[in-house]
Amino acid sequence: MSAIVSYRDLDAWQAAMDLLLEAYAVAHRLPPIERFALADQMRRAAVSVPSNIAEGQASGPGGRYRHHVRIALGSLGELDTLCEAVRRLAYLSDESLRVLTKHLERTGRLVHGLDRALRRRQLTVSCLVVCALLCTAASLIS
Repeated sequence: MSAIVSYRDLDAWQAAMDLLLEAYAVAHRLPPIERFALADQMRRAAVSVPSNIAEGQASGPGGRYRHHVRIALGSLGELDTLCEAVRRLAYLSDESLRVLTKHLERTGRLVHGLDRALRRRQLTVSCLVVCALLCTAASLIS
């Protein structure tokens, strides 16, 4: 396992970029009436996922990183909902959306995994801080 130097090294970011490309392809196939509504919103949600992962990772360790990952998760939910709208409006068939759905699932798993890892890191740091404070307090009392 190599070190994470940049957001480009994250599997979640790479999967999100693949998702973005597929979402653009699907948006392009929507009827012209949806060019400036549903298609535009799909593109915006798709761009938001890797962008927020990148911004979070670039901000360094800590709460801001996880905050941006949570925003990316929200954008995944939005894109999934838009996909469902496309399906229910019968603009595209299930088969036409199959690849996008697979990308949504894979990216979702990876971004959720990144979020869990960041949460565990936050908890570990919080526990270390509490332990250090307790040790300091104990040494002052004795």
